[in-house]
Amino acid sequence: MAEEAKSKGNAAFSSGDYATAITHFTEAINLSPTNHVLYSNRSAAYASLHRYEEALSDAKKTVELKPDWSKGYSRLGAAFIGLSKFEEAIDAYKKGLEIDPSNETLKSGLADASRSRVSSKSNPFIDAFQGEEMWAKLTADPGTRVYLKEPDFVKTMQEIQRNPNNLNLYMKDKRVMQALGVLLNVKFGGSSGGDTEMKDADVRKEPKPEMEVEVEPMELTEEEREKKERKEKALKEKEQGNVAYKKKDFERAIECYSKAMELDDEDISYLTNRAAVYLEMGKYEECIEDCDKAVERGRELRSDFKMIARALTRKGSALVKMAKCSKDFEPAIETFQKALTEHRNPDTLKKLNDAEKAKKELEQQEYFDPTIAEEEREKGNGFFKEQKYPEAVKHYSEAIKRNPSDVRAYSNRAACYTKLGALPEGLKDAEKCIELDPSFTKGYSRKGAIQFFMKEYDKAMETYQEGLKHDAKNQELLDGVRRCVEQINKANRGDLTPEELKERQAKAMQDPEVQNILSDPVMRQVLVDFQENPKAAQEHMKNPMVMNKIQKLVSAGIVQVR
Repeated sequence: MAEEAKSKGNAAFSSGDYATAITHFTEAINLSPTNHVLYSNRSAAYASLHRYEEALSDAKKTVELKPDWSKGYSRLGAAFIGLSKFEEAIDAYKKGLEIDPSNETLKSGLADASRSRVSSKSNPFIDAFQGEEMWAKLTADPGTRVYLKEPDFVKTMQEIQRNPNNLNLYMKDKRVMQALGVLLNVKFGGSSGGDTEMKDADVRKEPKPEMEVEVEPMELTEEEREKKERKEKALKEKEQGNVAYKKKDFERAIECYSKAMELDDEDISYLTNRAAVYLEMGKYEECIEDCDKAVERGRELRSDFKMIARALTRKGSALVKMAKCSKDFEPAIETFQKALTEHRNPDTLKKLNDAEKAKKELEQQEYFDPTIAEEEREKGNGFFKEQKYPEAVKHYSEAIKRNPSDVRAYSNRAACYTKLGALPEGLKDAEKCIELDPSFTKGYSRKGAIQFFMKEYDKAMETYQEGLKHDAKNQELLDGVRRCVEQINKANRGDLTPEELKERQAKAMQDPEVQNILSDPVMRQVLVDFQENPKAAQEHMKNPMVMNKIQKLVSAGIVQVR
């Protein structure tokens, strides 16, 4: 009974249904509570669901039941990494390697834990939540002391302490933002961070637990023995075919793969390999035929989805090779998409993207007509003057399709998008203008205006100044610089309303540059000196780099000048 439950758990784990796997392993453990493999497998399932406390408990039980089994220490290390306890993870992996020094999984785990330990030590956001010092700081600060009486706040902080990467989940909680300020010894302007959000300080790729599946020896019947021998012969033919393929002896490779198929028709890899040979030989019809057979036979045998995906990908590659016009790419794209539904493989995704790109380029070549493009642009101009912006966008888009290199069409469409309030689309068009023609000053004025409307005054200033390098007397660009200076000075004088300040801070906290400044230990000390040691602060301001960073924080509303 325990073995049956274990087999069901293994099958559920392999299919990615970790919750069901846990149920079956638990059932097996109840029937066989001293089987260390069952605890190991359930630990892997818990870890796959990021339930590292339970994974750790099962891993400890595994080691307790079987202390000389290296896999238990691998489970232990993976659970500790998930809980950000890197020192303990390193110890676990080292103990496992004492038992099995050549175990690659343990070596890889030890390397991951070591890298993560170094990464965590260099990350102030993670350091801030470590140890009892966090609670001492929160208790000492009058602003956060009162929150410690609120159970939900305490639970939230405990969760962040267990895994600092969860911080991003609670960035909209003003109490958490205030606590973060206390722990980093930084005051976030006049805001507690009510609606701010930051990206994760550090994201680690967690090692995927391996499943321990023990295979019991079985007695074979005469028929099963013959079948096994045929499969072994087929595999040898496949290996010879692989050698021939690498030597570009394609005829010999086809012969070997064909023999393998005759010996064993339950392995579609022989078909997909022969299809690969046909693809190299330029025999695309034969390649497609073999791929179709592989998919059909694979469905009958319920083969691994990856094998089905491989056959479809190979077929798509053959269809791409046969394509002569944009329409010919459609069946190839459809085939790649089907392959991705079977298995999301990066190589297949790249082939799909390449096929879509090639199709688009051919469509543009087939559609290219500068004369019609100019006519469409003029129609767009007429609708723009009549303030019929959606209609204008339609004609400008047609002009771009007819002549993708005309910066005027992009510039005019950017103006329409701005009028419609579609600022991200307008920004994209303005940037395309600059990409196509860096000396086209209208592109800079369009981009700067959109950034100004998005209240990104520093970026708008940089855009206008870049445009002035190409046309120093351009009045539109000069006016843009003047407007940006007014807004930046408004922040410097502390003249922002509470709503403006809050909005600017929220936007700033999503800026990686601002995050890096606040994470810099030197800058954190500078900010402390500004509050507590004015003389030291004056010395800091003599450093141009420090001064620029302070100006960035002032403009962002993070630091206020009174």
